[in-house]
Amino acid sequence: MSPLIWILIVFVVLGGAAALVYVGMRDEESDMDPLEERLMEYASRGEEVTLEEIEMSQSLTERVIIPLVRRIGELTTRFTPQNVIEATEAKLKLAGNPKGLDPTMFWAARFLAGIGIAILLSFLFAVGSVNWSWGRKFLVTAVFSVIGFYLPQLLIQSKINSRQDGIRKALPDALDLLTICVQAGLGFDAAMSRVAEKWDDELSDEFEIVLREIQLGKLRREALRNMSERTGIAEVTSIVAAIVQSEKLGVSMARILRIQSDQMRMKRRQRAEEAAQKAPIKMLFPMALLIFPSLMIILLGPAALLLKDSALAGFF
Repeated sequence: MSPLIWILIVFVVLGGAAALVYVGMRDEESDMDPLEERLMEYASRGEEVTLEEIEMSQSLTERVIIPLVRRIGELTTRFTPQNVIEATEAKLKLAGNPKGLDPTMFWAARFLAGIGIAILLSFLFAVGSVNWSWGRKFLVTAVFSVIGFYLPQLLIQSKINSRQDGIRKALPDALDLLTICVQAGLGFDAAMSRVAEKWDDELSDEFEIVLREIQLGKLRREALRNMSERTGIAEVTSIVAAIVQSEKLGVSMARILRIQSDQMRMKRRQRAEEAAQKAPIKMLFPMALLIFPSLMIILLGPAALLLKDSALAGFF
């Protein structure tokens, strides 16, 4: 089988998997139903339209693809154990619920990615001139289908890791600003609101959610504990526990925040030192596999050519 066909198969499979995952994970940015949002838009303009006209004004993705994917997800979740659904919901919460993704859409994306890759490979094997046995074709199709099935889970895990890293990096500076605001006379809620207005990152979004829950009547300690559960970071849990304890004991909030800020900076420095210690070991593998062979070819290649044309070539 020529390398060109292999490259074509890889590009088609990866492109199909990415398209299926995107279609499965695509959802509306807002929590409002698309039809209701479009109806409010026409109502604000003072136009009288029917529900059919509003529905036909939506894109093909909103009218056909997303409802079809959601229906497939509802079908797959019926045969999925409840603990797996709860674990998926917890992972999506740790990832920040990207684009309002729910377990139904997530499982639909996984099955669509696996089935789509299997269909693509079957089509390529049918139209292409591949002199493979049926067993080998089935094995390749099964392997790539499993990869496509686990691809959305890998993407969600990558989103979780990047989100947690962003929150860890923003914690010390956010605590410093909270400390300054509290020392200036603001309450803790007002200080959180000031931090949420100052920055636009994952931590400020979590602060906005906490403030919204407090405005809806939830206790501050419950809203903060919900934030620690949504992030899944030990440092946030430690800060929330310290804040809740300071409220119970009447300790100065500014002092607690200053101590937590110093601890976060020390942990950030330790993580940076740990990453610096791991760097030489991580660099060893690409150097041994990529850089050293290239250097050997550049340095010893001319000598090998000279040796081939010399009298010593017969010994080798």
